[in-house]
Amino acid sequence: MTFTNGERAYLADQALGRLATTGPDGAPQVNPVAFWVNGETIEIGGPSLSRSRKFRNIQADPRISFVVDDDAKEPVGPGGQRGRGLEIRGKAELVMVDEPLMFGFSNELIRIHPHRIIAWNLDGPGPNARNVDVMT
Repeated sequence: MTFTNGERAYLADQALGRLATTGPDGAPQVNPVAFWVNGETIEIGGPSLSRSRKFRNIQADPRISFVVDDDAKEPVGPGGQRGRGLEIRGKAELVMVDEPLMFGFSNELIRIHPHRIIAWNLDGPGPNARNVDVMT
């Protein structure tokens, strides 16, 4: 299982994440993106996705980092911390689908296959990092 129950519930409750890719000059590029959990992977879509810099970056180098985080309404961590979230490091796959993820999106999507998950204040207080093996 890639995600814990707490991580899966947290991701299902969030609407926005940030996808980091590597540009042609080696510099990082970070973009806010809409996402969905699909089994053991994360799927990202958008309008005209194949014309975006992030899409071209992934064509050249599929290594990515994806972050979803927020401030909880009540303390969730040590010392009253309210910050919580997770970082997913892995490989991105570019996929064509029959139906877009939502109205206005193109038929391309980015599918993230996690290999490392770093979570904080989701399955109890403090950090939790682990490797997962769902790479295809």
